[in-house]
Amino acid sequence: MTVLRIDSSIQGPASASSELADVAEAEWTAVRPGTAFIRRHLAASPLPAEAWATAVLAGFTPPEQWTAEQRAARELATRLASELRDAEAAILALPLYNWGVSQHVKTWMDLAMAGGEQGEKLLEGKPTIVLTTRGGGYGPGTPREGWDHNTAFLRRIIEDVWGAELVLIERELTLAAVTPAMAPFMEAADLMKKAAHEAATHAGRKLASR
Repeated sequence: MTVLRIDSSIQGPASASSELADVAEAEWTAVRPGTAFIRRHLAASPLPAEAWATAVLAGFTPPEQWTAEQRAARELATRLASELRDAEAAILALPLYNWGVSQHVKTWMDLAMAGGEQGEKLLEGKPTIVLTTRGGGYGPGTPREGWDHNTAFLRRIIEDVWGAELVLIERELTLAAVTPAMAPFMEAADLMKKAAHEAATHAGRKLASR
């Protein structure tokens, strides 16, 4: 079995979203030891931001007239679409940044869609675990309620546009331990971390056993 794993945190080994992905992957591997993971880290190795426009505009030009830049952009877009299309499942660690989806993730999504067929469901019917984290609190009644413009977007693209069989796991207050002003929320943060880790454990085990 082949699983596509995408990470996108700028925090490297301190990443809360990658930590959750590690949990899900460990459970997956325990159930299916022979699983092959295709890995891409969008923050450690960012995709070129200009490639999407170049790939899209190349679609209006005969291939024999493409410039070297257009050819490279089209090849990259096609490769990203193929990684999604060829995977049998996916584990995607996609945290919130600046109240929305990160530039790295948006570039990846745009390029993958440019590399697929029009309207193609690149993850159709495939079990997909999305792990998203938020440094603060965005729940009902909080000052930032309604400021999370990341999670609904991820659901729209991955579940609705790409057709994945989505399991969404969320964790908030990830910055409580390093932000003095958030000290009163440490207990809540610990509970959220525990719940998210349990959910990632369950999802990795359950989806791998199918």
